[in-house]
Amino acid sequence: MNAGPRVLVTLAVMAATVIQVLDTTIVNVALPHMAGELSASTDQISWVLTSYIVASSVVMPMTGYLADRLGRRRYLLVSIAGFVVSSALCGIAGSLAEIVFFRLLQGMFGASLVPLSQAIMVDSYPLHERGKALAIWGMGVMVAPILGPTLGGWLTEAASWRWNFYINIPVGALSLFLAARNVPDTPVKERGMDWWGLVFLALFIGGLQYVLDRGQQEDWLASTSIRAALVALGCGLALFVAHSLLTRRETLFDLGLFADRNFAAATIVAGAMGLSLYGGMLLQPVLFENLLQYPTLDTGLAMMPRGIGSLISMLVVGRMVGRVGAKPLIWFGVAAGVAGAWMMTRMNLDADWSVMVVPLLLQGIGVGFVFVPLSAIAFATLPKGLATEAAGVYSLIRSIGASIGISIVSVALTRSAQVNWEILRGDIDPYRFQVQQFLHPLGTTASGAGLAVLAQEVESQAAMLGLLHAFWIIVASFVLMVPLVMLLKPGRSTAPAAVTVAE
Repeated sequence: MNAGPRVLVTLAVMAATVIQVLDTTIVNVALPHMAGELSASTDQISWVLTSYIVASSVVMPMTGYLADRLGRRRYLLVSIAGFVVSSALCGIAGSLAEIVFFRLLQGMFGASLVPLSQAIMVDSYPLHERGKALAIWGMGVMVAPILGPTLGGWLTEAASWRWNFYINIPVGALSLFLAARNVPDTPVKERGMDWWGLVFLALFIGGLQYVLDRGQQEDWLASTSIRAALVALGCGLALFVAHSLLTRRETLFDLGLFADRNFAAATIVAGAMGLSLYGGMLLQPVLFENLLQYPTLDTGLAMMPRGIGSLISMLVVGRMVGRVGAKPLIWFGVAAGVAGAWMMTRMNLDADWSVMVVPLLLQGIGVGFVFVPLSAIAFATLPKGLATEAAGVYSLIRSIGASIGISIVSVALTRSAQVNWEILRGDIDPYRFQVQQFLHPLGTTASGAGLAVLAQEVESQAAMLGLLHAFWIIVASFVLMVPLVMLLKPGRSTAPAAVTVAE
């Protein structure tokens, strides 16, 4: 392939990759606006994030099968077209149920865009230029999450939260046009698909997500539907494991991968990192917009240090893996993540953006210093023939960890805010001297408008305490990585470029 078409192929697949990765972060700063317009609570609106991740997790293992059965270009075109149409439907959604359903569709069509674009980039460049191709691809994957909150904030403030989805239409249309004209196809192949394995895996993931999303609202085990979901996820997991171990036909993926100590420990760490990464992305817009009253665009700008930290660290760590080894870099990343998350637990309602730059930067650096070397060490002791399958499993577990993380911090935020509201309300006595002293500068007393002021202050303080509690969970997720990192052992080196893509 000559240089001209190769540039167009690169542009086509990079546009597809960027809109898919962008959609995992662009809606974060718009969540409070979406919640208000769609009459949803904080934990309900988190379904907009988790539904996308769950759908992607279920469909992702089917990428190889569908690419073989349809041909790579045809499957890429179907994925891009479906993603664009579902994005438009998200933009016109009029209720929470509608947007969650359309986000499920978006996740289903978008699940294969990243692995397909990676494979096309690798095949489009000769061997001696493959590192450059993967570096270009990796930069696109890194830039999108950084642009997401800022672009989402600007679109929400300048137009509407709906434009966070409409923005995919022109970019996706360009990608579809270029891909149809320039991306080479692959021959259609007959191959088997482990449909039962996929059904069992979907039953497990769906049941798990329902329990995490609805448990708080439905009082956990007091709810019949929660108990049913627990049975479903337990049966789904047991049946998937039994099916994968006992069947003699081709399975969804080989559970023998987890016999490798490095891979097993690294995938669990990656799942925990998904919790800290996406859980933090849910909490920070709540802090900036709901509690500190930042405009939406300012919220996006305030979240940029986290993305910048991730980008810088990933650029640096790729050069350092071969020199100092993976484990020291992972330890540094965990330490940076703990420090950044702990600093967020020290915030209060008087904090301004300047005091949050350092903790956000540290969290971003922590993510970069963990993910890249963790990928290197995860595949270091696996046979080369299992690398592609292992990469899919690794991405799947990281996605599940992200989905679980979003649900956990959402439930913790809501529950802790409710508990603290009850505690603080019980401590408020309108006739106490401290209450009178608080209201006097406001020109009111503990009656009428004064009581409304007290109620608003109690609600804000309770929400802040709930937020701090949720940040402590993120701190704990980093701490829980420590014994798992200790299990990792050095292996043969892996090329940094390939490592980044394996994520």
